[in-house]
Amino acid sequence: MAATPHPFSFRDFRFFFLARLMATLGQLAMVIVIGWQVYDIARRTMDTHEAALRLGYVGVIQFLPLALLTLVTGWAADRVDRRQIARAAVLLETFCAAVLAYTTWTGDISLPILFAVAALLGVARAFAGPALQAMSPNLVSQEALPTAIALSSIAWQGGSIVGPALGGYLYAAARYLPYAVSTALFLLSFLMLLLIRPIPRTQGVRGNPWRQMVEGLHYVRRNRLVLGAISLDLFAVLLGGATAMLPVYARDILKVGASGLGDLRAAPAFGASITALYFAFRPLKTNVGVKMLIAVSVFGAATVIFGVSRFMPLSLAALALLGSADMLSVYVRQSLIQLYTPDEMRGRVGAVSSLFISGSNELGEAESGLVASLIGPVPAVIAGGVGAILVTIIWSRLFPELRRARTFEPPPLAEQQAHVQEGAI
Repeated sequence: MAATPHPFSFRDFRFFFLARLMATLGQLAMVIVIGWQVYDIARRTMDTHEAALRLGYVGVIQFLPLALLTLVTGWAADRVDRRQIARAAVLLETFCAAVLAYTTWTGDISLPILFAVAALLGVARAFAGPALQAMSPNLVSQEALPTAIALSSIAWQGGSIVGPALGGYLYAAARYLPYAVSTALFLLSFLMLLLIRPIPRTQGVRGNPWRQMVEGLHYVRRNRLVLGAISLDLFAVLLGGATAMLPVYARDILKVGASGLGDLRAAPAFGASITALYFAFRPLKTNVGVKMLIAVSVFGAATVIFGVSRFMPLSLAALALLGSADMLSVYVRQSLIQLYTPDEMRGRVGAVSSLFISGSNELGEAESGLVASLIGPVPAVIAGGVGAILVTIIWSRLFPELRRARTFEPPPLAEQQAHVQEGAI
């Protein structure tokens, strides 16, 4: 039996990896400072609860473009060159970073500007998510795909480790620096994407564009394994969104300031990166569904620990455990979705997946901000962690297909299509 090729043996995947790493560094260095500036500006005239609610608005504003554009972006990723979509999205992010760098440097930064840029970033992510998700399986062989997903996650999580800390430290040195550096990183990402060669594509069935757009929704609804995996992440992270409250914890609870905020934001990514690195060399092979359910339960428990902690090292450890558990869940979910979805549907299914992921993240921020404004940030985080555990228990009952998923190996295509049509997967 021939050895499975490593994803880095594929030239274009190497450029894809670097592009995603650079873009993630830029995104997270910028997003962490946006949250800090929103909360800091709001706290000048509002109390903690009202300022936390404004922080939650950032999540809603980033989610709305994705919710409105999901069908279009998924259809575009299946009909238009995925490289061009990703390049255009990165250029839009470059523009956003440059605007924030300039307005922060001149002192003209304000809540309306921050909210407007957050909306544009939501548009960029709406298009980039499905295109990048659908692109990576085209760059490696199917046998190498689970490892490629782990490496792609390393690019994301590695950027998530360095990006927030970089943003916090640069902001402490000069307020405009995080945005200026993010602008340069986005340009580097764009150059890496330019080096990816044309990708052979499976030609999908031509027909009515609107019908093609909704096919992604129908596929996810009929495929119970994919539906269960995506919706589990939506509701668990929606409730357990502790990271949305990090500016509150950094400023008013742990009292560690902007640089401490960078450390807090990097801790989940550190745990996730270690886990992704492990799976890059030791791919998960057995009982993948059960292990995903356990990971989501651990995610909820770690959220509770973070919520009650007043000791910075314990808070960092809880966040690292939270990130590690989330990474295991992401690794299993993305592998199942990519391997169980035909290439001509990956853009549209990826758009639905991106909607759920963004819903869990951005709406989770809004939910956390709203609940924190009503009962306080600490009870909100604790309640969210408990909710994530309860969701896992409920989903293991509602979707027994998750418990039965033993490996990443999908059934033969004909059998898979028959099961989807029957709604039996």
